[in-house]
Amino acid sequence: MARRNDHTREELISMTLEQVKKFLSEHPHHELSLRKVAAMIGYVPSTLVNVFGNYNLLLLHAVAQTMDELFAEAEKQLQQSESTTDALRKLAYCYLNFAVDNPYRWQLIFQHTMNGEELPEWQNERINNMINMLESLIRQLIPDQSETAVMEASRVLWAGVHGITLLTVDDKLFTSTPVDGKALIDNLLDTYLNNWQV
Repeated sequence: MARRNDHTREELISMTLEQVKKFLSEHPHHELSLRKVAAMIGYVPSTLVNVFGNYNLLLLHAVAQTMDELFAEAEKQLQQSESTTDALRKLAYCYLNFAVDNPYRWQLIFQHTMNGEELPEWQNERINNMINMLESLIRQLIPDQSETAVMEASRVLWAGVHGITLLTVDDKLFTSTPVDGKALIDNLLDTYLNNWQV
C-alpha cells in the first residue's frame, strides 16, 4: 500500500481519474466505490477523501474530465464546419458519437447528483461553456429573435438530441428495423431549421 507522500496531490488526482476513466470504459459507475478506486491506485480510501473531499466530488471530477473531452471534440467539429447549419449538425453528431463511444462516462454526467451540496463553480463553468456553444449557433441562425427565444430553442434542440442519444445508447428506440441515431437527429434538425426559414 502506497503512502500519502509517495505521490503529490496532483499525481494522485491524475492517477485516480485515469483509473476511474479506465473502469468506466467497461463498467457503469454504480459498480464503482471509493474502496475500489483506492485499491486501484494502491491507497486507502481516507487518502482519496483527503484529496477530493468526498466520493461524490471524486466522481464530479471524473464528470468534469469527460465534459472537457466532449467540449474539445465539439470545438474541433465546429472549426471544421462550413456554415452555421453545418456546425449545428456536427455539434449534434458529436454529442451522439461521444455518448456511443463512451456510454458509461456519458451516463455518469447525467446520473451524478450532488446530494444537496452546491455544484462547484468549476463545474458550473463547464456546463455554461457547453450551453453557450449551442446558444451561439442558435443566435446566428435566428438573429432577430429575443434571448428568451434563443434560450428556448437551444433547450428544445438539446433535449431532442439528448433524448435521441439516450435512447440510442440504451438501445430503447423500439423499432422493428434498425434506426440510425444520426438519421433521427437529421429529422429533428431539418424540421426545426425549415420552420425557422419560413
